[in-house]
Amino acid sequence: MAGVKRKTLHDYFGQEDKLKMASASTADTPTSTSVSISNTAAATITTATEHALLVPAGLSIIHGFVSEDEELAILSFLEEQAWRTDLSRRSLHFGGTYCVMPPRDSSPGTRRRIEQTIITAPSMPAELEFVLQRMVDRGLYVDSARPAYCIVNEYRPGQGISAHVENFRFGEPVCALTLAGCDTMRFHQLQKPHDGSVRSGKAASAPRSGKRQDVDMARRSLLIMRGEARHSWQHEIVRGRTRSRPPAWKRVSLTFRVDKKG
Repeated sequence: MAGVKRKTLHDYFGQEDKLKMASASTADTPTSTSVSISNTAAATITTATEHALLVPAGLSIIHGFVSEDEELAILSFLEEQAWRTDLSRRSLHFGGTYCVMPPRDSSPGTRRRIEQTIITAPSMPAELEFVLQRMVDRGLYVDSARPAYCIVNEYRPGQGISAHVENFRFGEPVCALTLAGCDTMRFHQLQKPHDGSVRSGKAASAPRSGKRQDVDMARRSLLIMRGEARHSWQHEIVRGRTRSRPPAWKRVSLTFRVDKKG
């Protein structure tokens, strides 16, 4: 954005001046079904260690993508980083730039100032290199076009993320690694592909077919979104479903994205 000074995360957030945003979830009327990879053979098609779900089409899971020791090493590294605190959950960015979400009660002037602040994220850290290489080794990406972007979200009891699709400026697959705890991701089928990312503000207006599907994400599993699952289904973490978790529960999600080809 021309004329706007780029800042780092440390420049923008101080210990005494952290932005917070209250998030609200909306409920749907259709009933939900749940698919777990451990369910009957009719629910999945298995090829080697990657399990392809029938619904949504293009969605698959690799269980045990990282070991317990690797999980602990990643979590220890992440905990030492400077986390975003302007959302209802803690988050981190690696690669690219991003804008901050202003609080809902911000004045118009404050909102403009915050939205025009561009933060340059640190590049993909060496500590995650083995994860990228493993995705290349499994054939998810080619070595010359591996993910350059990673968003880390920490979910505590009662926290979630609203239904959205990943920004269409990124390619596929989009891969999400689940650490620390298991959870369920809810998918909503759209009437047609719709570029309604979280930041765009267009997600709520995306026309849905009324069909939805819950997918279990085991600890240390990698969720892979391609094709319809990536472009024609919104996905979310329903906030209300985690409220019954014990206070110490958390799930840390690492979402890897790649530049679109061409």
